[in-house]
Amino acid sequence: MADRRLLALWLGLIVLCAGFLLWHLRAPYGFIIELRATKLAALICVGAAIGAATVLFQTIAMNRLLTPGIVGFDALFVLLQTLLVATLGGVGVAQIPGVLRFWVEAAVLMAAATALFGLLLRRGAADVTRMILSGVILGVLLRGLASMVQRMLDPSEFAVVQQAIFASFGRADQGQLAAAAGLLAVALACALRMAPVLDVIGLGRRTAHGLGLNHDRVVITALILIAAMVSVSTALVGPITFLGLLAASLARSLTDTHRHAALIPAAALIGALILVAGQFVFERLMGQQSALAVVVEFFGGLLFLALVLRKART
Repeated sequence: MADRRLLALWLGLIVLCAGFLLWHLRAPYGFIIELRATKLAALICVGAAIGAATVLFQTIAMNRLLTPGIVGFDALFVLLQTLLVATLGGVGVAQIPGVLRFWVEAAVLMAAATALFGLLLRRGAADVTRMILSGVILGVLLRGLASMVQRMLDPSEFAVVQQAIFASFGRADQGQLAAAAGLLAVALACALRMAPVLDVIGLGRRTAHGLGLNHDRVVITALILIAAMVSVSTALVGPITFLGLLAASLARSLTDTHRHAALIPAAALIGALILVAGQFVFERLMGQQSALAVVVEFFGGLLFLALVLRKART
């Protein structure tokens, strides 16, 4: 049953991609298709990466309410963009080659995310309240530092920061997409290869040890993959905090299984479907350019609150 639903997700994504590329296509055809294909590739890469990363994060944390973005990752990105503009200036940041900036941002975010996740999970994932509160507090701290630096910027440089910290699927170029797609493909392949081990990790630390599995090593490996996927997607288009929660929750409901061999690709496909379908509706049908990220965050936040309230009642 899960395999049939995965096939349906694949077919749905293919149909949506075709519609996104060909809807109301006019001359010059080659130029327009190239622009649309670049944006489409960014949507698929980001949606797949965030969806798969959230499934991994929820498994090692043993909690379905969590998402990598809730532990202050978006605040770290905002601080990084603010420091770049404060150090180099708006003109200096604009002169950085796109591919070089992508690699630098991805490397910094990955290193910081690995350290952050390792700090929150170093004593295990049993204390979920401590994890959430620590992430929220770190996010507030990083946003406070970013806000303090932003107050020292000129209005023109502040405008550059504001433009950089919101998710935009049109900012990625072909060079950045090629690098991001390669990294994400490797990370997703590694995550799928770990699927049987992740099934055991989902049973708990004691059970995993009882079955002869090195729990800590698997968690560290999963954290590295999570950091890679979230860092690359954030450096590519900007932060989207609650997309992963939507994708992971829908994947678990649709597949109705605990097997990560089905959950990981389902979450990746659903994340890509949400972004492609949303961008198609807002851009092609409604003529909007920047509403998708806001709407995804709104519904993702509502889902998070609903899951918290449902768990509080049980």
